[in-house]
Amino acid sequence: QVQLVDSGGGLVQAGGSLRLSCAASPRPFRTYAMGWFRQVPGKEREIVAAISWNGDRTYYADSVKGRFTISRDFARNAGDLQMNSLKPEDTALYTCAADPVSSGSYIKTNPTYAYWGQGTQVTVSS
Repeated sequence: QVQLVDSGGGLVQAGGSLRLSCAASPRPFRTYAMGWFRQVPGKEREIVAAISWNGDRTYYADSVKGRFTISRDFARNAGDLQMNSLKPEDTALYTCAADPVSSGSYIKTNPTYAYWGQGTQVTVSS
């Protein structure tokens, strides 16, 4: 059983930056693909970014391309989402997810991941 803990959310002005982290325990995080999703009240959860187990493939929603960067940190057993040039429309509850994979380049963009964090709120003021 993998437990994920999200952190790094907060209140930031438009144009600012935040770095979200997703720490995995207790098993090694290396054989899991990872994704970040976000959700606002009244709307469906949407994919923000995803990364393969070995980090050679990434996916970004069109709305965040060029502004967000997803990465893995095997030393910390964690994954990160660097968010730059934040906009008010980025305001949401952000949640990381992990899914066990057998292929190092597997990437998953639908919300059927096996494990989920508790979420961290990101609020961008105008």
